[in-house]
Amino acid sequence: MMCDGVRPKKSLGQNFLQDGNIARKIVRLLGIGPLDRVIEIGPGPGALTRHIAAENPARLILVEKDGHWAEERRAELGASSVEAFPPEGDARAVVCADALELPWEALNKPCKIIGNLPYNVASPLMWEIFSRALGLDRAVFMVQKEVGRRLCARPGTSAYGALTVWTQSFVLPKMEFIVPPGVFFPRPKVDSAVLSFVPLPAGPGDFSPLRLAALLHKVFSQRRKQLGTIFQAVPNRLELLINAGIDPRLRPENLAPEDFHSLTEVLL
Repeated sequence: MMCDGVRPKKSLGQNFLQDGNIARKIVRLLGIGPLDRVIEIGPGPGALTRHIAAENPARLILVEKDGHWAEERRAELGASSVEAFPPEGDARAVVCADALELPWEALNKPCKIIGNLPYNVASPLMWEIFSRALGLDRAVFMVQKEVGRRLCARPGTSAYGALTVWTQSFVLPKMEFIVPPGVFFPRPKVDSAVLSFVPLPAGPGDFSPLRLAALLHKVFSQRRKQLGTIFQAVPNRLELLINAGIDPRLRPENLAPEDFHSLTEVLL
């Protein structure tokens, strides 16, 4: 079976939403106003795009890696086809590119981002967007349910990990609702989840993203070990941990994001 005469590509993780009511509900969560600049990632056949366009935002930018769907959406919107990201001056534009390779740090103006993210790139893509898109005002993403659980997890739970800490260091995630497999083509084997994200205000707890990324990689690759053991090569590690208010006997999954921010200053 095909969608609009085109077979979904497994290599791109394409699962197309086919329920108009759910699409409308997802778009509503973005809270689009007439002055907003909206970026949609992976519009495909346009299930979300049509509802976004109906809200008539000041600017609508589509990012689509599949050349066929990029051209379909360009023609439907009467949009310009551009290579630069983010495009400037065009009320409707389509960027045919891999979202993972875009310079998200160039988004320094307020914007709202939405997308039904392919399962195979959702985690690394959100990792990049949340930390680099400085103009992010709000985001709404549909991801695999298990990934959604990890994004919203609390310390001390099995779902809590590096992606959790990284995400919650930049944005406040909220699980909005679950989407069953039957509303997609092709039908995935698992449930999906729609989440909203609001950036956290910058404050006294500012930290180095590069140092945080290195720390998370180090500790969560050894998540079953106690912190005192993980950092045994660090001189005076026990004293440093205790002075930071952290029990050396704790494991990585027991620490809050703020604890990791403190550790970047004393252990790296």
